[in-house]
Amino acid sequence: MDNLRKEAVAAEKALEEYWGTLGPGLTTGASDDDPSGIATYSQAGAQYGFGLLWLSWATFPLMAVVQEMCARIGVVTGRGLAANIRHKYPRWTLYLITSILFIANTFNIGADLGAMAKGAQLIVPQIGFVWLILGFAISSVVLQVFTTYKQYAKYLKYLAFVLLAYIFSALASGLDWPTVLKNAALPQISFNKDQIFLICAILGTTISPYLFFWQTSQEVEERSGKGEDETKWRRHVTAKELKNMRADVWSGMFFSNLVMFFIIAACAGTLFLNGTTTITTAADAALALKPFAGNFAFTVFAIGIIGTGMLAIPVLAGSTSYALSESFGWKHGLNRKLKEARAFYGVIMLSVAIGIGLNFIGIDPIKALIWSAVANAIIAPIILVFIVRIAGSEKAMGEHRSSKKAVFIGWLTIILMALAGIAAIISLF
Repeated sequence: MDNLRKEAVAAEKALEEYWGTLGPGLTTGASDDDPSGIATYSQAGAQYGFGLLWLSWATFPLMAVVQEMCARIGVVTGRGLAANIRHKYPRWTLYLITSILFIANTFNIGADLGAMAKGAQLIVPQIGFVWLILGFAISSVVLQVFTTYKQYAKYLKYLAFVLLAYIFSALASGLDWPTVLKNAALPQISFNKDQIFLICAILGTTISPYLFFWQTSQEVEERSGKGEDETKWRRHVTAKELKNMRADVWSGMFFSNLVMFFIIAACAGTLFLNGTTTITTAADAALALKPFAGNFAFTVFAIGIIGTGMLAIPVLAGSTSYALSESFGWKHGLNRKLKEARAFYGVIMLSVAIGIGLNFIGIDPIKALIWSAVANAIIAPIILVFIVRIAGSEKAMGEHRSSKKAVFIGWLTIILMALAGIAAIISLF
């Protein structure tokens, strides 16, 4: 009995230590499954059944290696990604990148706000669309601007649990799991125009530029929040810190791709098998699930849309603000108060305000997502070149530079993302 108690205590302690290592990597991975991503994964399952499930595991190592590079850059240099690019490369390249990032992220914010409002109306139809959008937008901004970083980081960390809704939704759908797993293991590509575009959209949704900037800057926030002198960071980076960072990042990316797997599987095993092959929004997916998977799956899917939006919108707006602030040398960081970083918080407010407006000026949110996906597909490989070069540079990173294996995977990701961008553009014509 004593041995069992000791084992239980040891297991609990190990779990607490593991939870303590989770932070920026977990929230970054979770924010990747935003309402626009959910719509993309839902469409993949509805249109092609289990045929594209393999993307959930194929994209995982690419995504994890890239995000680990971003985290490593932040931990070692004490600067965000834009600040590192500004320090080593011509500024015009950074201004171009951040301009495209601002446009893509703002379109994404607008689409996510609209999706959240539609998802909420599935549960509380009596509340108006306008009021829901304003409520979600204001709540997001208030949390970023008027809470401390420590409080805000804790909020994001626990909000990541909302993604479990999609796992529960899939488990409640009565799927044939042997068939699911068999199809997941076998890549299927038909090379038709629609499927190529959808694969490109999944790659763009999974390996997104806003995640690069957010991950790097959040690692800086984590350390500055502990009162460490950033001029001495490289000297103080320990093997344990890098190990914990790696565990955080890989756990977050695994969680993100696991959720992708369950969303595709749930829609494939219900909608595709019953002839519902067209999904345009996350709310459409939730509503379509109801007759085939029941009220429970429908409700948790709808709740997930709202929760993931509340997680993703701050990340989208925040990553834009970090990039612009670092590009122009403005004071920035969620550790600062509003009066200390007016421009930084101003960009967050502006991004969300424009996102609100996009829902009321006649722009089709689905077309907005398409164009933001194209913008991401174009910009991602360009930014990845800077990430791989900086992370693998002995001059920039010293002994903590990324391994040759990681650098190889980084360049492979660049090639694949460049091909995805070209394919996405071609598929629009």
